[in-house]
Amino acid sequence: MDSLGGTAATIVLLVLIVFVIIVLIRSIRIIPQARAGVVERLGKYQRTLNPGLTILIPFVDRLLPLLDLREQVVSFPPQPVITEDNLVVSIDTVVYFQVTDPRAATYEIANYIQAVEQLTITTLRNVVGGLNLEEALTSRDQINGQLRGVLDEATGRWGLRVSRVELKAIDPPHSIQDSMEKQMRAERDRRAAILTAEGTKQSQILTAEGKRQAAILAAEGDAKAAILRADGEAQAIQKVFDAIHKGNPDQKLLAYQYLQTLPKLAEGTSNKLWIIPSEVGEALKGIGSALGGVSVAEDSVPGLFGTPEEAKDSAE
Repeated sequence: MDSLGGTAATIVLLVLIVFVIIVLIRSIRIIPQARAGVVERLGKYQRTLNPGLTILIPFVDRLLPLLDLREQVVSFPPQPVITEDNLVVSIDTVVYFQVTDPRAATYEIANYIQAVEQLTITTLRNVVGGLNLEEALTSRDQINGQLRGVLDEATGRWGLRVSRVELKAIDPPHSIQDSMEKQMRAERDRRAAILTAEGTKQSQILTAEGKRQAAILAAEGDAKAAILRADGEAQAIQKVFDAIHKGNPDQKLLAYQYLQTLPKLAEGTSNKLWIIPSEVGEALKGIGSALGGVSVAEDSVPGLFGTPEEAKDSAE
C-alpha cells in the first residue's frame, strides 16, 4: 500500500510539473522586433503587443499570429487590360505597403494582401481604360501616381499604408509589337538619313568656307606683295632720282645713258618691230658735240630721224 501511494504521489507531482511548464509556456511570450501581436481575452480584442517580453493569462488570453510591420513587396501576376483604342495589353504590377495598425489589419479585413491585389487590378483597369496604347506606354508615372492615390485612400481604414505602386511591364499584343518595331526601325532609318544629309551639308559648307577663306587670304597676300613691290620700286626710283640730282649730271652723260637704254627696248624674242623714239637724234647730237664737235648727219642713219610717218615707212 505504501508503494502504491508513493507511486501515485509521484505521478501527481509529475503531472503538476508538466502543467506548470505548460502554464509558463503559454503565459510568457517574446515578441520579435518589427512584429506585433494581437491579444484576445475570452474571444474579445484586449490589446496589441509590442516587441519585447510579455505575460499572458493562460487559457484566458489568446495570442493571434504575429503581424509583420516591415514594408512588404507584393508582385501580382500579369493582368489583361483593355485600352481606350480597344487593344488588350498585359500589365505586371508591384505594390509596396506596410502595416501601420495591427488591430485594423486583423479585424477590418480578412486577407489584406488579397484585398490589395484585387483593388490594384480594378483600379488599373479603370485608369488604363481611359488611355490609348501610346499613352499607356509613355505615362507610367501618371498611372503609378493614380494607383497609389486610390490604394492609399482605400487601404487606410485597413491599417495599411501603400508607399509605392510600380508597373513592371506593359506588353501589347505580338502583332502590335511587330508594327511598333517596324515603325521604330523606319524612324531610326529616317533619322540616320537626316543626320547623314546634315553631315554632308555641313562638310560641303565648311569646305566651301575654307576655300573662300583661302582665296581671300591669297588675294590679300598678293595685294600686300604688290603694294610692297610697288613701294620698293618707288623708293628705288626716288633714290636714283635723288642721286642723279645730287650728282648734277651734264647733257653729255644723260645722252650717253639714254643711248645705253635703247638696246633694252629690243630685248625679247617676240619683238617684230622696233620703233626708235625721235629724241634719239638729240642724243646723238649731244654725243657728237661731246666727241669734239663732230656732227652726225641725219642721212647717216636712214629712217632714224624725221617725222613719225617717215619712221613708219622706213620700218615697213
